Amino acid sequence: MVNSYIQPGDNPDLTAERRQATFDTEELTVLFQGSARSVKRRREIYDYYQRSPDLQDPVPVDFLDRVEKYENAQRKMALLTKHVPKVVPDGNFEDLMNFFSTVFQQDGFPLGLHNSMLIPTIENNADDEQKREWLPKARANAFIGTYAQTELGHGTNLRKLETTATYDPNTEEFVLHSPTVTASKWWPGNLGKSSNFTVVVARLISKGKDYGPHPFFVQIRDPVTHKSVPGVTVGDIGPKFGINTNDNGFLRFDHLRIPRRNMFMKNAKVQPDGTYIPPVHDKLAYGSMVYVRSFMIRGMAHHLAQAATVAIRYSAIRRQGEVTPGAGEVQVLDYQTQQYRLLPQVARAWAFEIAGRYTRYLYQEFLSGIDKGSAAILPELHAVTSGLKSLVTHHVCLGIEQSRMACGGHGYSAASGLPQLYGIVVGGCTYEGENMVMLLQCARFLVKIAAAIRKGVAPGFKSEATAYFFVNSASNGNVSTPSGALAALEHASRRLTLLAYDRLEAIKATGKSHNIAWTEAGVDLRRAATAHTRTFIVRQFIEFVKTVKATPATKAVLEDLLKLYVYYEVIEADGDLLFDGHLKGADIEAARVQIYEALRRLRPNAVSLVDAFDFNERELNSVIGRRDGHVYENLLKWAQNSPLNKNDVLPFHHKYLGKAMIDAQDGLFSKL
Repeated sequence: MVNSYIQPGDNPDLTAERRQATFDTEELTVLFQGSARSVKRRREIYDYYQRSPDLQDPVPVDFLDRVEKYENAQRKMALLTKHVPKVVPDGNFEDLMNFFSTVFQQDGFPLGLHNSMLIPTIENNADDEQKREWLPKARANAFIGTYAQTELGHGTNLRKLETTATYDPNTEEFVLHSPTVTASKWWPGNLGKSSNFTVVVARLISKGKDYGPHPFFVQIRDPVTHKSVPGVTVGDIGPKFGINTNDNGFLRFDHLRIPRRNMFMKNAKVQPDGTYIPPVHDKLAYGSMVYVRSFMIRGMAHHLAQAATVAIRYSAIRRQGEVTPGAGEVQVLDYQTQQYRLLPQVARAWAFEIAGRYTRYLYQEFLSGIDKGSAAILPELHAVTSGLKSLVTHHVCLGIEQSRMACGGHGYSAASGLPQLYGIVVGGCTYEGENMVMLLQCARFLVKIAAAIRKGVAPGFKSEATAYFFVNSASNGNVSTPSGALAALEHASRRLTLLAYDRLEAIKATGKSHNIAWTEAGVDLRRAATAHTRTFIVRQFIEFVKTVKATPATKAVLEDLLKLYVYYEVIEADGDLLFDGHLKGADIEAARVQIYEALRRLRPNAVSLVDAFDFNERELNSVIGRRDGHVYENLLKWAQNSPLNKNDVLPFHHKYLGKAMIDAQDGLFSKL
């Protein structure tokens, strides 16, 4: 078979690995990226970037301080009006995101939230008149905006947001105010210095009644001078764990007045006299969050795939230890322990990508329903995306850290790109909903299912993802096939959901309130949500591999990845699967053997599998994960960019360290 990444002059170990491919990497690339068009455009965009020196960084950005990084991003931002019409003439959203990712990488840039949050919020929450007024300007970047929801005192708990928007019928205006310190908006990306408009989520108050959080469109800076408008205090929140090119900001209001029509009015409305008209469904406000979470899942899958690409390529180059005396050192990738660390990350990246695609499909179904006046799918969609957001971000963080550690000392260097990647991804465990809270959101949905089962009544909803709750599983499980493993995982999920529900009801039976019982049953509720989310991912991956149109060779390698993923999940959940005797110890050992067999079959394809993700050098941002494998000479070259290397002797050396050494020497000599 053909690996299209083979080129003359590459590291011979990588070339040898690529020649072992049993499948066509181009075919697998199209399957992972979603379409041949997507692959073609990604490559065209990267080629355009390489031919545009003004878009490139003067030095690797790791050697810039924070202000220099932000200025560099603004410099490139100013060039977009010149380049975007050339590289993305039709304004295709996916192509724009690829172009921005290539130019700015993943550390943040001034249009990040503008494209990912502000524009979708206008599209999905503004009425037709508002869209006509705001969308053309937003798409043309006539202003830059963000999405301000999280506050200093509250994030995930939307009901407790404190910023108020009080309606004044005399002037037909809303008065935005931050009544406390904790009401300050805190964390929104691009808020600190970039944006002059923002979506603000505030408590809508009209005629003395608080209607809870609603979105408003608010100007915060003058479009010409860029100074903050009267009634607004805005700025940057300072350095963070990662994504430090992004100007995450704070925002406070002091009785700022905005027009009534600056409330998004596709769903809820406020009439001129202050009469509030509620949305068709009281959970429609979750729509924007669901959109972002569905988008996040695929993004996280790609981040994990990037880490696996770096670590597997480097593991094929790095040689360490003689297994057979005199035979020379072996590739680190030949050790089963290294394969066990890294190849499951490849499988998980595929599983998360497929789950993310299906979630996007469900989101489109939700939008279609909204247009027809129905939000019936929203409770399950909210539960699924909440569980996936938590489980996927958690496992991606673990996978990136495993990949970093698998690269030894060089993985700890910024040259690997892995510390920066981890810093980018780990924030996803918190933003758009803290992970533990997200699992409990999913659990609320599951408790309703459990209540229907225990009461013997028909549920108000049933779908492909929840049908297994209403089927009695076989007394003894069988994990000889991925489908059998899924059935066992479904059995465990059903048991854990009923266990959590029973514990919740038992606590309530002692006289405690539902809220107190919920907190005391939290660990079991989390376990149930995790188990259910796992079944969702496994089911979608099985269905994808079963129905995918691919050559036998490509399908075979996908089947190996599926088995590795499914049986790895079985081992991860072995305690739950063994608990009630549904599986025996021999079943778990059989699953473990399946993992070892999958590792053995996948080992010759390891490098080709990560090549097929098709990440370019800009996306990987890694010296040790280079396509050509020339790692060591480029590590030396990379280090020369350090500002400490500009002078052989640093200007302040003799003032401090040098003086201290000389003083110590003088002290020794004086004693002679």
